[in-house]
Amino acid sequence: MKKIVLVTGGTGFLGMELILQLLQQGYIVRTTLRSLANKTKIVDTLKKNGIESFDDLSFFEADLASDDNWEAAMSGCDYVFSVASPVFFDIPDNEADAIRPAIEGIGRILKFANKAKVKRVVMTSNFGAIGFSKKKHDVPTTETDWTDENQPGISLYEKSKLLAEKAAWEYVQRSDVDLEFVTVNPVAIFGPSLNGHFSGSFDLLKNLLDGSEKFLVDIPLNIVDVRDVADIHIRAMMTPAADGQRFIASADGQISMSEIAELLRTKRPEYATKIPTRIVPNWLIKMASLFNERAKEGKMFIEMNRNVSNQKAKDILKWQPRFNNQTIILNSTDSMIYHKLF
Repeated sequence: MKKIVLVTGGTGFLGMELILQLLQQGYIVRTTLRSLANKTKIVDTLKKNGIESFDDLSFFEADLASDDNWEAAMSGCDYVFSVASPVFFDIPDNEADAIRPAIEGIGRILKFANKAKVKRVVMTSNFGAIGFSKKKHDVPTTETDWTDENQPGISLYEKSKLLAEKAAWEYVQRSDVDLEFVTVNPVAIFGPSLNGHFSGSFDLLKNLLDGSEKFLVDIPLNIVDVRDVADIHIRAMMTPAADGQRFIASADGQISMSEIAELLRTKRPEYATKIPTRIVPNWLIKMASLFNERAKEGKMFIEMNRNVSNQKAKDILKWQPRFNNQTIILNSTDSMIYHKLF
């Protein structure tokens, strides 16, 4: 019998890829949308990517800020992917107003999943919940690490994801909760877009290529392809030993902004004419961090440990990232060019 899987936030960059792979693998898929008006967007995207039958796909209008329709969406489900995050059209003035929706959103997902007797929930957290505070570079960053919520330079979005994951772990440990739970903690997600919708990570590339950045800040990055992130989610769903675990989703190794710039100049020279050549020295960023919020974030990224281990996912989930850093950057750039993002 086919398993029934709910994916929250089906129109997102990751959510769409996850739905595609689940349908390709023979699952019955449900997805939640803030508005059913977006249903056509998903169907059209899937058609363009080889899905011919939609008998195994259904849609529910549900919002993380409301209880409406969640019970119906989860009724009879075997698994739930909590992918969607609250969206801010205006940045709240109060930090608590930015963080509360993320915590309440995952709480709502877990509450209704527990009520529906769902077997397992896989939550999309992020690397910001793991590695932003670790400065020691001689020891790999692993899933045992947690970012300090008071870390200077952490964005409100990253902090909300961190506190939402902590709240989720607290919830599933309650005596009245009978629910398997796993988190996937991706680093910056890149890769080809299925329909022209891109994740926030792409701003790093877009700003390089369109001339928005006048100077190069040479920070190291850990990146991962969206197709590999969807794959690790499905493995986290199906692997018995994954219950109660966190998994870092990252390609092997790291790549710096100067390496990205040089790669694009070499492999995509016709699109690299606006990439800055002047590099801002790290000491200047650290000095500017004393009075500038963006520089404070830059200082955090410079100092944090980028020696990130994905070994746990390889060992337990038998996951292997298929795309290396250079391929991810080039595929992402080609997708941006195709969809005229810059």
